Amino acid sequence: MRTTRVSAILAICSMVAVAFLTPSLRVSAQDNKDSDQSHRRDGMPPPYYPYPPGILPPDLTRELERVRNEIRGIEADALAKWHALGPVTYTSNPPIIKGNGYQAVRTLGELMNYDENISVFKNIACASCHMPYAGFSGPIQSVNLTISAYPGSYHFRAGKRIPQRYTYSPDFPVLEYNTTEAAFFGGNFWDSRATGYQLQSPDAHQAQGPPVDTQEHMFPDTACIVYRLSKAAYRPLFEQIWGADSFDIDWPENVEEICHTPGGAAIFGSNTQPVRLSPEDRTRSDNDYNHWAQSISFFERGDDVSPFSSKFDAFLKGAHTLTSDEMAGYNLFRGKANCNSCHLDGRSTAPTPANGTAPNGMDTGAAADTRPLFTCFGSANLGLPLNPRDAIYYQSTPDPLGFTANPYGFGYRDLGLGTFLRSGPGTWPNPNSDWIQYAPTSDGQMQVSTARDVAMTPAKCSTTEAPGPNYFQKEFFHNGYIKSLKQLVHFYNTRDRSDYAHPATSGHCPPGYTEKVNCWPMPEVPNNVDMTVGDLGLTDQEEDQIVAFLQTLTDGYTMPFPNRDKYTGACLNGGSAKTQGNEFLIPTPPLPACPSAICGVAPLPTKPIP
Repeated sequence: MRTTRVSAILAICSMVAVAFLTPSLRVSAQDNKDSDQSHRRDGMPPPYYPYPPGILPPDLTRELERVRNEIRGIEADALAKWHALGPVTYTSNPPIIKGNGYQAVRTLGELMNYDENISVFKNIACASCHMPYAGFSGPIQSVNLTISAYPGSYHFRAGKRIPQRYTYSPDFPVLEYNTTEAAFFGGNFWDSRATGYQLQSPDAHQAQGPPVDTQEHMFPDTACIVYRLSKAAYRPLFEQIWGADSFDIDWPENVEEICHTPGGAAIFGSNTQPVRLSPEDRTRSDNDYNHWAQSISFFERGDDVSPFSSKFDAFLKGAHTLTSDEMAGYNLFRGKANCNSCHLDGRSTAPTPANGTAPNGMDTGAAADTRPLFTCFGSANLGLPLNPRDAIYYQSTPDPLGFTANPYGFGYRDLGLGTFLRSGPGTWPNPNSDWIQYAPTSDGQMQVSTARDVAMTPAKCSTTEAPGPNYFQKEFFHNGYIKSLKQLVHFYNTRDRSDYAHPATSGHCPPGYTEKVNCWPMPEVPNNVDMTVGDLGLTDQEEDQIVAFLQTLTDGYTMPFPNRDKYTGACLNGGSAKTQGNEFLIPTPPLPACPSAICGVAPLPTKPIP
């Protein structure tokens, strides 16, 4: 009975939302159904449709194809770059690629990043969820407005969090617990599960995740990535860098069939290495997979991804003067708004009163860091509401391959770092048992992302903010609940105001209140909420000034940002940044209790999670 009622509510709400679709997003739902035929032609299983009407954006299939075409163009440019490299030759002792070693490894990483063959059905690349023109985050506006998490290789399995920008991600340190600060620092992914403990690079460790994630590239075995690399056009470059015998592996006869079957399929059971290799070949394959990760990470460290070329960098150099609004926003960022206590800019957060409340003064000292990363590398629970549009909540039934991504439905709660420390569902095993004790004080915490490139848009779209002109719709925070930088700053500013905070879920603000304007629903995870923000006392103008400052952190000011001009979609116009995306709000259904597999794992949360 509950399922029927919830589906009816969602269907009504989605009909209302579709009525407000901008012309560029108003496309027949037949677009997505048409993919059924293409799956059958390619020998793929039938698409997975666990979603009620109106949850998947109607233009999804068409937009996925647009991104594929853009990726192919960038891949062609990368292939040309490789062919122009010249000889890749090791000299000296220890062996070093003289002259073009940096370019060779980064070009290899770039080729891998844009290679659609590194997915089970050869239809998505790493870049499919991380395009340059979006700051290496999600490139589809209709997804950013609706399901938040991106579909993987097998349609329409999808993830549970938004694609995290990987600009500057190579600078994150190996995950460690600081006993003095009583906090974790480092790692990659929203929940920090890519610790980097083996490769000593969380960014490289992160690159090993999506290819074998059941919701992303979906390979059932890491050896499948190596097998596909052995067939790649750029195999000679890999062998020149990492060794001529890199792919001297005796592949079993059924490797193609295995690597064409999505991970999680019932046929594999619990076997994570269905490609049967000798111990020697498995070691070689594992080493190749490490080299895959290291190559991608080195590409992400380079100027094509993390160039320190923003207006703010020019300001630090003394080569640019910020406008009055940008400067006011910067002073607020490191003063009254307290942003700099987590998004470090290389200067002190302005002096605070004795009681430790929000800063009330200005730092007049010189910059202590000329390449600030605008993150503390830590994690925090900001008290975001549960986003009922997130695709993960609907994947509660088996797909045609017998896999269920989220058997808990709307009972699922994203405890972030806390779930990782407990080695819980939907994350990786915790490699350090000493950390398990800290799970209760980490529940709900997500990684503090860099603020750099948070406002990055395609070259032809001028802003992230409605009404534009010509804005590009992005999404913010781990679950995509926030749809504009104005909303983001407003959330930090007013989350805890007694007249704004309501004990309701998203879609259920009281009559007379507007969600994200003067109503904030209750946190998904009420434990460990960061109280350094929430009631900052900023005016509407001051919020706008902080947005203006955040826009100065967009790379491409001192030199062009590569491939920012590759977007072939449309920009949007109209509306208001304050209510941006609100036409797609739907009422959260009645929430079952958090299941014991998530909230009942020792050590238990500090208080029950509703």
